Amino acid sequence: MAEIVLKLDHVAVSLAGRPIFTDLTWEIQRGQRIGLVGPNGAGKSTLMKLVAAEFGPDAGSVFRLSGLDWGRLEQEPQLPPGRTVLQEALTALPALGAIERQLDELADHMSRPEVYSQPTALSKALKAQERLLHQFEQLDGPRYESRVKETLVALGLDHSRWDTLTEHLSGGQKKLIMLAKLLVQQPGLLLLDEPDNHLDLPAKRALEGIIRAYPGTVVIISHDRYLLDEVATHIAELENGRLTQYLGNYTAYTTERQLRRLRQQQMYAAQQKEIARIEAAIARFELWASIVVNERHIRQARSRQKMLDRMDKVEKVTDVRRMTLELNGWRGSNKVLELAGVARTFDNGRTLFRDLNLTLWHGERVGLVGPNGAGKSALFRLLLDPDSASAGEVKVGPSIQIGYYAQEQETLDPAQDLITCIRAAAPLTREAAVAFLLRFLFSYDQTTQPVGKLSGGERSRLQLARLVLQRPNLLLLDEPTNNLDIPAIEVLEETLDEFVGTVLVISHDRYFLDRAVDRIVELRDGRLTEYVGGYTDYLAERGYDE
Repeated sequence: MAEIVLKLDHVAVSLAGRPIFTDLTWEIQRGQRIGLVGPNGAGKSTLMKLVAAEFGPDAGSVFRLSGLDWGRLEQEPQLPPGRTVLQEALTALPALGAIERQLDELADHMSRPEVYSQPTALSKALKAQERLLHQFEQLDGPRYESRVKETLVALGLDHSRWDTLTEHLSGGQKKLIMLAKLLVQQPGLLLLDEPDNHLDLPAKRALEGIIRAYPGTVVIISHDRYLLDEVATHIAELENGRLTQYLGNYTAYTTERQLRRLRQQQMYAAQQKEIARIEAAIARFELWASIVVNERHIRQARSRQKMLDRMDKVEKVTDVRRMTLELNGWRGSNKVLELAGVARTFDNGRTLFRDLNLTLWHGERVGLVGPNGAGKSALFRLLLDPDSASAGEVKVGPSIQIGYYAQEQETLDPAQDLITCIRAAAPLTREAAVAFLLRFLFSYDQTTQPVGKLSGGERSRLQLARLVLQRPNLLLLDEPTNNLDIPAIEVLEETLDEFVGTVLVISHDRYFLDRAVDRIVELRDGRLTEYVGGYTDYLAERGYDE
């Protein structure tokens, strides 16, 4: 039997008086790679912090294996300013830095005449040096810097970025540095909260290989179903304050979960039928006892009531509340969009891309992929403003209405309240705007709050709500699955499948690309290359040489 490294036993946690989970039990065994999934707001990050001993439970107990060390990658890591990428990465093992400082101080100490000229003092110093060098060797000190550099390169941060100050990095790059530090530390329990957010496709594939090869136990919060399929040995689902663990990857989990829910629904229906039969018998015996005072009828009624009270009740299957998304597109032009020899050169002379040629036809679903910095989002902005092209021509069909979903959510005004934001997209009454927002899982109180107070996932849902009201027949979607939980992503996939119109989508969500698109266009080194099929087909044709 595998060794248990951590166990939560009937724990309860509340935040600001609100119960997050009650009576939760979870067992983590050595060597498992667990994908922790559940809707936004279910408490996944809170559970990860509890596992990392950042606070204790309100009730229940937490068992940790003696000597277990752990490290947690935060969803939004913060790095101190003033250090370069390499300098920050080299702080992964503070103990090693302390040993190096002590060795330097000891060398300075031994260089003094009063030490090297005195055998007793010199012998004492040499023994201290020997002890420190042994500790240095145990921590792999001689190879430490090269290991840090190798880890940075493996995660996509090559030497060209090592001298960049951390305050000039993107959120994704900061996360990579923190991940590199954890990988160098090699804790026995590695806790990763959305490690793949903001990573491009090559970095995600590198991350998968690193996690699969990790010698310890790993728990991952991720909405990337492709990553969970590739690395997870188990899936732990947190929903309505309860945790259920499944054997296998994400695909195995979805199949088993559906089977369990069907079985539970059948058992619930059968039990409800039995309960109704027993309750009818109780009512019948009580009626007879009231008409003819008969102790036997009273005893029979009591006996069946006890039987009912002792019964282990099967819970009714309840579905996670999902947003309602209906993108009612319309046909429009047959040739939706055409790029002919398009180039984009900036005022400083830098050319982002040149001689781009692409045609989109009605009804197509096209995925735009490529490394970070290749110019994918810039190409979308050019499609919205064709006159900004430095060369070539962008032709948009005469009856095409574009709907744009922005990755950085710059189409939203953070100062506006949600009702005003929605009414700016379509002429709705205040009451209709509130009812519309409720369909996208916003609470009544949130409808009067500023957009700037929303979480990333909530702003994503708000952008989708505005798209519905704009009634486009060409969707330009820039990373639409970022910040959405898996139930919301599945709703988006189903909606795009039924959308009467054309879709061009930038995404690093490989599972989404496999389900939502039928053609991949790669932007790399300023050129477009087309591949038929979804992400898996694209990988096969590319020969896995990202």
